[in-house]
Amino acid sequence: MSQPTVEKVMEALSRVEDPELHRDLVSLNMVQDVRVEGGRVSLQVNLTTPACPLRDRIRADVEAALRAIPGVTEIELRFGAQVRRAQRQADGLLPQVKNVVLVGAGKGGVGKSTVALNLAVALAQEGASVGLLDADFYGPSVPLMTGVDGRPVSRDGRTLEPLEAHGLRLMSIGFLVEPDQAMIWRGPMLHSALTQLLRDVNWGELDYLVLDLPPGTGDVPLSLAQLVKSSGVVLVSTPQDVALADVVKAKTMFDRVAIPVLGLVENMSSFACPHCQHTTPIFSSGGGRRAAEAMGIPFLGEIPLDLAVREGGDQGVPVTVAHPDSAVARAFRKMARNVAGRVSVEAHQVRLPVFQAGTR
Repeated sequence: MSQPTVEKVMEALSRVEDPELHRDLVSLNMVQDVRVEGGRVSLQVNLTTPACPLRDRIRADVEAALRAIPGVTEIELRFGAQVRRAQRQADGLLPQVKNVVLVGAGKGGVGKSTVALNLAVALAQEGASVGLLDADFYGPSVPLMTGVDGRPVSRDGRTLEPLEAHGLRLMSIGFLVEPDQAMIWRGPMLHSALTQLLRDVNWGELDYLVLDLPPGTGDVPLSLAQLVKSSGVVLVSTPQDVALADVVKAKTMFDRVAIPVLGLVENMSSFACPHCQHTTPIFSSGGGRRAAEAMGIPFLGEIPLDLAVREGGDQGVPVTVAHPDSAVARAFRKMARNVAGRVSVEAHQVRLPVFQAGTR
């Protein structure tokens, strides 16, 4: 009876594709530490993100390919993750940040900041290193929603240290001004402030820096297009027509400034009664999915309308932390995995893989 070898294992895995990148695992250098001892095969597959939405499918495909090799009796498959770098800075503002993910909306009141915060927390819960920058200078909400009211300090006299909560590194103009101080700034001042919060904060090494943008199509997104090459933007809308009309305008603006649109999230998609569990589509139903299809962008998920989301925002504890097993927290985590998958696709399109294969 023939025995499996490292060469046969690699040949079998060269026919297994990453479902999102549509290239085989071997050419992507995702297969590492292959060992064959008699009929036992052990290996590690390094995913492009710890929040990979298709981990189970990759596991099934790898195990099926290995079982097809004559003589294989036991498989030990481990998963690692190495997030790829997609963003390229025009002037080196964020040399240690692999991906900048923007969260925007065509209008206010659709829960953009809630989505940005829970997206960041969910990515961190999956094992990624994540920062959150509140770039909504006129209405900074991150301090309240994270329960952080401290002031950033500078250890070296040149850069500010981000504050930390819920597994995130945080920065907001709200940490630097009094809570009741109105920001009466024009475009050049916004550009300068945004540059400083990107350049003069010691973000450290991050897999993802999530930026909560102000609503609409104003100066901040335009400044970001000049300052950094982001991995893309997540658009947030509610299901009703008036919100979806504005998100179409936002998508057009991001297209014009060459920022990839990762997809659309439908927030407040439905309300489930906590007593009888009857679901009511308060703001209509299915509008986000239809709008995403019409615009030709991915639909990233539906986030239900839930009282715990509002309570968490007011109390400074995101629902993904306060109620991690709830339906709404699961919806946020599913959405975050979809976003991470889209970022990996963008990274693959920007540059070649950064993995180094190792086999024994």
